[in-house]
Amino acid sequence: MLLLTVLAIGIFGILMLASAAGGGQRSLRLAEDQLAAALFGFLLMTAVAALDDNILPRISRWLYWGTVLMLLAVDVIGTGSHGAQRWLALGPVRFQPSEPAKVALIITLAVLYLRHYDEIHEFRTVLRSLLHLALPMALIFKQPDLGTMLVLCAVWLGVSLAAGVRWKHILLLGLTGLALFVLAWQTGLLRDYQKQRILSLFTPEADPQGSGYHIRQSRIAIGSGQLLGKGYMQGTQSQLNFIPEQHTDFIFTVVGEELGFAGSAALVGLYWILVARIVATMHATEERLGRMLAGGVAAMFLFHIFVNIGMTMGIMPVTGVPLPLVSYGRSNLLSSLAAIGLVLGVYARRHRITF
Repeated sequence: MLLLTVLAIGIFGILMLASAAGGGQRSLRLAEDQLAAALFGFLLMTAVAALDDNILPRISRWLYWGTVLMLLAVDVIGTGSHGAQRWLALGPVRFQPSEPAKVALIITLAVLYLRHYDEIHEFRTVLRSLLHLALPMALIFKQPDLGTMLVLCAVWLGVSLAAGVRWKHILLLGLTGLALFVLAWQTGLLRDYQKQRILSLFTPEADPQGSGYHIRQSRIAIGSGQLLGKGYMQGTQSQLNFIPEQHTDFIFTVVGEELGFAGSAALVGLYWILVARIVATMHATEERLGRMLAGGVAAMFLFHIFVNIGMTMGIMPVTGVPLPLVSYGRSNLLSSLAAIGLVLGVYARRHRITF
């Protein structure tokens, strides 16, 4: 069921990507790129699923420091776009190291908790987990990429809950995080455009041609689709390019306008099945590491889905979080399929073998 759901969402995404790009040669090129990445991603997913569960603890340190080095390389030799420096170029291929970093940190955080499982209810274990994430998060924040930093917070929460961390420790850290957010706002750590994106969530009409433009146009597009939509490749907002980044972060607006509430609900339903199967795998496995891996992957997907769809409807701030398996982007697609591979591997080894 999980594989079939991933396949259905992937096909849905390529079809919507072709429409979001407006048809023609550009549309064909983007769809071909996404399809090629998906085919490679399925091979990667299979390879990750086939990994023996004893391998992950052995490679955890290499994986962690390799991730940190990639993020450091972005700061030194990375390429930029739209005022952010988030990509590394390997010849003609560009990739975003913060995307595989999500999967790597799910693995390394789960291994850290496994090594200290006898002290899982101790606050010092929770502090170790935060120190583990601190360096990668700081490097990602510097790019700047607030969206991915928030995804890592969600990953931490998912892995921690699956590990059995005490609720009072999670609540205490949540309140601390809120206080740090207020401090970052007051001291200028948050950039002006990031503040404007948050403020435009409440008053998009205050700057209709600036920070509120994305939200206003996406609301118009989704609302105009009504029940059944305007038809595939017939959306006026999407085909006339009123919505910026509609083939990446705002692709759900194309779904809403062209396929209406029915098509949007179908996609959300597929995502519900996806997350539900991951959570079911988390509960089914008898292995501690597997339970934490599945918990982290479920949190990652749930955060991506909720925030991306929410920002297109104006109930979440615009943070640049892509819609998994649908938004254009090879780095995110490959990372998402690798994460699914982790869950498939957990499911395959869900029963302990004892002699």
